[in-house]
Amino acid sequence: MPIYSDKVMEHFMNPRNVGEIEDADGIGEVGNPVCGDMMTFYIKVDDDHLSDVKFKTFGCGAAIAVSSIVSEMAKGKTLEKAKKITPALVAEELEGLPKNKYHCSNLGAQALNKAIDDYLKKQGKEGKSKRGRKIKMSNNPKSKEGKCFCPYCEEELVISALPYCQPCGVTLRYCSRCQIAVAREAEVCPQCGGKLEGK
Repeated sequence: MPIYSDKVMEHFMNPRNVGEIEDADGIGEVGNPVCGDMMTFYIKVDDDHLSDVKFKTFGCGAAIAVSSIVSEMAKGKTLEKAKKITPALVAEELEGLPKNKYHCSNLGAQALNKAIDDYLKKQGKEGKSKRGRKIKMSNNPKSKEGKCFCPYCEEELVISALPYCQPCGVTLRYCSRCQIAVAREAEVCPQCGGKLEGK
């Protein structure tokens, strides 16, 4: 059974910003094919800031806690700063997550980003907020002895052709040059430095 931090339990038992914004400026929904977690984020934008953030989540305690903390981290931030909320930052804010629940932090960041992208698309600004920076991965972007490892939970990917990590469920993509697994948001391979093509 996963061991959760006190902060995870607090946000699970008393989640913040639960609900739906009827006239939301942006909506982002993501799901995980492994565990069945579903997250939907709703945002209101005023003067390029997130004036309100709410969510609806169907899933485990970690998924609810992640949604709650992401909504708190994002509220009041500019769109640009909110887009920089990463799975690693979410997990750190929650004082850690078990490896098999780390995918929940990825879903939370993805759902928020989708809501922001939805808003930008409606405003005709899509693409202007996209980051051209490298994604900092785990210090384990490796493929030693023909094995491939998840850059999030660092567990071995037994079936490396799948678009997600089997142990933690996080969405992945693969470098066509060195065949290591990288985060779906990454634009540059952390091992060979090559530009990643497609999504």
